[in-house]
Amino acid sequence: MIADNALLRTLAAVGDRSLFAYLSARAAWGAILSPSLMLPQLYAILVGSLPLAIVAGAAIGAVVWMHTFPVLERFGSTDELPSYFAVALLLELSPVAAGLIVAARTGASLGAELGSMRINEQLDALEMLGVSGWRQLIGPRVLACMLALPLLHVLTASAAILSGYIVHSGLQGVGWSAYRAALLRELSLADVVPAGLKTIVFGYLIAVAGCFHGTRAEGGTEGVGQAAMHGVVLASLWVLLADVFLVGLIRVFQQG
Repeated sequence: MIADNALLRTLAAVGDRSLFAYLSARAAWGAILSPSLMLPQLYAILVGSLPLAIVAGAAIGAVVWMHTFPVLERFGSTDELPSYFAVALLLELSPVAAGLIVAARTGASLGAELGSMRINEQLDALEMLGVSGWRQLIGPRVLACMLALPLLHVLTASAAILSGYIVHSGLQGVGWSAYRAALLRELSLADVVPAGLKTIVFGYLIAVAGCFHGTRAEGGTEGVGQAAMHGVVLASLWVLLADVFLVGLIRVFQQG
């Protein structure tokens, strides 16, 4: 009996989240027609995450370079380092870093913001006034996250490439033209574009996680904190799991 109850609760939780994700996708599609609601959310996500994305990108570029250069130097393969670095950065490090940064910041923000509105009965007041919370609140936030993640991915990768160049030029005295040519040697649009597009899925999952826990908050200020915490945890978990699934899916299509 206990096992049956646990199974039923698990199925109910999965069904609740799946339905919320589906309705969020519909609301995000509708938010395309309401840029006045979406653009402030997009601005808040970009401005709030931009400093951390740039710092993280610069740190990734410098640290990866400093770790990898001595290893390749022992094998006399330092000329290949920019190519290896660009592949690892653009296909994996930058998309995941951008996803986790937004999951940490925006997942908590959405959980706390909507949680406060739930605790203060603002969501109930909107429903009584006949205003759709999906259209006014959830849809614009989901769409904003989906648009913000690719932009942050590009900025994170740009900061990493620049910091990598600074370290590389200091170690080998290589100019920008040679460095850029080495970066692009092993890359193709067929590899880079799908890796960048998967950040759109990351943004969708992050927004769904934050909004879900925010709209389910209860129990006063402690409930708001719990909503923010659960939003971050679930968003980060979904980003990592989605990355594994999407990379596998991309490989299947590329090889098929």
